[in-house]
Amino acid sequence: MKRLIDKVAIVTGASSGIGRATAKLFAAEGAKVVVGARRARELDSLVDEIRSAGGLAVAVAGDVRSEDYHRTLVATAVSNFGRLDIAFNNAGILGEAGPSTGVSEAGFQDALTVNLTASFLAAKHQVAEMVKNGGGSVIFTSTFVGYSFAFPQVAAYAASKSGLIGLTQALAAEFGPSNVRVNAILPGAVDTDMYRTMNDTADKQTFVTNLHALKRVAAPDEIARSVLYLASDDASFVTGTAALLDGGASITRT
Repeated sequence: MKRLIDKVAIVTGASSGIGRATAKLFAAEGAKVVVGARRARELDSLVDEIRSAGGLAVAVAGDVRSEDYHRTLVATAVSNFGRLDIAFNNAGILGEAGPSTGVSEAGFQDALTVNLTASFLAAKHQVAEMVKNGGGSVIFTSTFVGYSFAFPQVAAYAASKSGLIGLTQALAAEFGPSNVRVNAILPGAVDTDMYRTMNDTADKQTFVTNLHALKRVAAPDEIARSVLYLASDDASFVTGTAALLDGGASITRT
């Protein structure tokens, strides 16, 4: 039986990687999906894929740094599908990398704006709509970097993504009585464009692979299946969690 029948979902960062895989999985499981990202062409191709497979989806291109964009995503879900039940706030950037003593204030702030502030603005409007309908599920994409693992030269990324865990817990406590569940996923290394940017040589990829107990990195589809669980009623008593999806990186010392 499909797990998201009659549910309506927003997925940001949907043009590639984890977001794209999750949007397709949500649709395959019966959800009506509003997909968001900056790249309109990639979103349109995603909508075509979903519709070709018998699903329902609408694309809204825009910049997650804009509060108006999040208002529009929620309004699109309501006007097209009547409600909002699920939001996967997955959009994010690596931000300015390099020795922390050389990172610019603007570069650090940009990572905070895209990875943390934009997620707050998204949830602000998503949760308000969910409360009207008796509840829902909000999911953020954080990371194991800066939580159970540290890498040099990615301070902006680590700090901004770690902030999502505090945001998750605060929102979960505040809106639990309204039956809105809020959780964060903390993936390990996933074979996405960002992963390949951070690990642009075979030696770097081998090093990162060996950090994981499973001795491989994840495929986006594997992370999407965990997001599906948190979005679905199977996770009806799960809220406020920082869910490690890290292939055992956090416990590996070999």
